[in-house]
Amino acid sequence: MEKYLICGLGNPGQEYEGTRHNAGFMVLDAFAKASNIVFEDKRYGMVAETSLKGRKIILLKPTTFMNLSGNAVRYWLNSEKIDEQRLLVISDDLALPLGAFRLKANGSNGGHNGLGHIQQLIGPDYARLRIGIGNDFPRGGQIDWVLGRFSADEQQILSSTIDLTTEVIRSFVLAGINVTMNEYNKLGKK
Repeated sequence: MEKYLICGLGNPGQEYEGTRHNAGFMVLDAFAKASNIVFEDKRYGMVAETSLKGRKIILLKPTTFMNLSGNAVRYWLNSEKIDEQRLLVISDDLALPLGAFRLKANGSNGGHNGLGHIQQLIGPDYARLRIGIGNDFPRGGQIDWVLGRFSADEQQILSSTIDLTTEVIRSFVLAGINVTMNEYNKLGKK
């Protein structure tokens, strides 16, 4: 059975719930809820498993904190013997407007510490889905912005994006990265 690792980036703990930096966790929570599965506390992360048309999907929310996300990703890739080509990492992105998203087959970390650590440990050849959180903050206010919570209006914009990104995950598993990029990236523009 082909296995896929879908990793949503964020920080563990109640104080980080609902923050912009936890957009990756939010996508996986929505996917798990739609799939009727629950996360269990396992090594380096909260993990849930499901299958889709004969393919096993492992959802991972690292509990290593954002800047050490690579430890969790590398551990689960190795322990489940999953190739990097079947890894999808979901993160927040300041460079994209709120509600936008972009899927890429590989590339730079764009200054994102979580993606940077993953890249350091496994290299740049893995798919990433970036969720736009906007950048409406004053100079020097980046940390407060990413660790701040979404307003009610922002959450409404984000919820339709999250619905779409759960479809992106299914498509990535069933149709592959190229078909999914072609089909969904145009829908992710805001």
